[in-house]
Amino acid sequence: MPKTTEIPAPAALHHLHTRVTGWFDEHGRDLPWRRPEAGPWGVMVSEYMLQQTPVVRVLPVWNEWMDRWPTPADLASEPSGEALRAWGKLGYPRRALRLHAAAQRIVEDHDGEVPGTYDQLISLPGVGEYTAAAIACFAFGAPEVVVDTNIRRVHARAVTGNALPEPSYTAAESRLASGLMPPRDAADPRLPGPWGKYDDGALACRWNAAVMELGALVCTARNPKCDACPLASTCAWIAAGQPAPHYTPKGQPWAGTDRQVRGAFMAVLRRAEDPVGREELVRADVVLATEAKADQLERCLASLLADGLAHEGDHGIALPH
Repeated sequence: MPKTTEIPAPAALHHLHTRVTGWFDEHGRDLPWRRPEAGPWGVMVSEYMLQQTPVVRVLPVWNEWMDRWPTPADLASEPSGEALRAWGKLGYPRRALRLHAAAQRIVEDHDGEVPGTYDQLISLPGVGEYTAAAIACFAFGAPEVVVDTNIRRVHARAVTGNALPEPSYTAAESRLASGLMPPRDAADPRLPGPWGKYDDGALACRWNAAVMELGALVCTARNPKCDACPLASTCAWIAAGQPAPHYTPKGQPWAGTDRQVRGAFMAVLRRAEDPVGREELVRADVVLATEAKADQLERCLASLLADGLAHEGDHGIALPH
């Protein structure tokens, strides 16, 4: 059963903050969207791409994307189909359409500059609560509470003693995340300004990035590297004897799913310079390799058209114009 969630006492909370941010100073990855020159647009592009996609797959696509479209206006001026083509094999291609739509909205409503507040950001296409908080924090230094799967897992183990966070984000987890944040008026003397105009929230922003990195590199879902963890001496999960998860996580199959079939169709359309006939599309090698039945092929192709990820005209099927 999940254990009761309590906010650590101030001394323990201070230890948590200093240990994790100190570890991050030494071990945090030098990712391009963390550099000042990436700017808010670079941070925003990374947040869209990193949704359910690991860093190693995002890096080359992010670099190519930023070389081609260094500003929202550059992307907004292109057809949405080009965004889908450049998205490559990142998966969940609706993210590319939403990012393209967000770029257009930024040009139309914000003079081509990524807006800097949570309320402005969450009004953009494809931006939910997490993404709005992450962009506001990592691009503008706003001390928002940022919570992703990696952060939830660190909170669960270090504070509650659970092996994994709850299957779905709960109100208790939200309260815990808010309670673990450094004071929003706490400046980080190691960061005199690179987090932007909210200098007094620098430690809070550093905390968000550090806990996320700890979950990604050390406190991983499988085979966590507890010997390398800066919280090993105080971790509630280790103290409890590293109990097994209190539920069985559900896997995410790929082979034979509609996601695989849709991805195969998209791979053909991305490579094609001209519209592809239905029969040619269905008989493409990459589509045949999915071993999908006729009804699944039809269903998946229809869903791509309905989602706006493909367009069917007189000459065949292609990426949207």
